[in-house]
Amino acid sequence: MKKLFACVLFLLFLIPVFAQCPMCKMAAESNMKSGGMAGRGLNQGILYLLLLPYLAVLILGYLHWRHKKKEKAEVDPNLN
Repeated sequence: MKKLFACVLFLLFLIPVFAQCPMCKMAAESNMKSGGMAGRGLNQGILYLLLLPYLAVLILGYLHWRHKKKEKAEVDPNLN
């Protein structure tokens, strides 16, 4: 029942999110045509938001690898 409620809630909030994309695109295009720099800032913001999850996964992966390497060294010190 909780999963169904979560899915319904997700779908209710999903519809307004799709409506924002064309509005942002039109605003950025309009601003760029009039000589503004909002489109460039929008692209940099998208790249920034795209980079953060990859960095988080990379850092967590490195920390996990380092932890596993340290565990193996404690179990068998002759492994190095």
